[in-house]
Amino acid sequence: MRILALLVLYLLAAAPALAATWQPVERTVAYPVTGATGLALYRSIGERGPEIGGRRVIAHTRFDLLWTRRYRPQADGSCVLAVAVPHLTVTTTLPKAPGGLAPAVAASWRRFIDGIAAHERFHAREIVAMVERIAAFSDGLSAPTDPGCARVRAKLQAYLAKSIAAHEKASRDFDAAEWGEDGAMRKLALSLINGP
Repeated sequence: MRILALLVLYLLAAAPALAATWQPVERTVAYPVTGATGLALYRSIGERGPEIGGRRVIAHTRFDLLWTRRYRPQADGSCVLAVAVPHLTVTTTLPKAPGGLAPAVAASWRRFIDGIAAHERFHAREIVAMVERIAAFSDGLSAPTDPGCARVRAKLQAYLAKSIAAHEKASRDFDAAEWGEDGAMRKLALSLINGP
């Protein structure tokens, strides 16, 4: 019994450290495109790019998020979220040009793909920041008179819904600006299309 009590104390003491030391897993996957000119490469992207909401896109960053959570009912009838450790995988999908491009086309492609990758890194950083905020909110979250921990769960779910909605809006706003009339992504795409 003493060993079990010590183990419980250790887990409770370690919970903040576990939450503070989590690391996201970040992956990049590529899909092949074909063509010998910027225009042909861009057309191939339109045929082969990842499909999001019924349309093809150049690149995409998505995430899978799971949690290790431990809710602890307390002797006074309250409940504490004692452990909340995220397990986050961020996956970015980018186009990959064929080898052997003419030097001018290869240079144009490199500028294009570097800009696209930088845009997607922004999305990846924002995803990680969102999860960090959720983890910070979760740490030690409690509710009085909550022996079944339903109120703590409801508080957490409300925060999750608000956080994800805010993240999705910020992501859409960023994309709209980047692809707008003077946006960096629009300029990159036009440079590739109109280049060699």
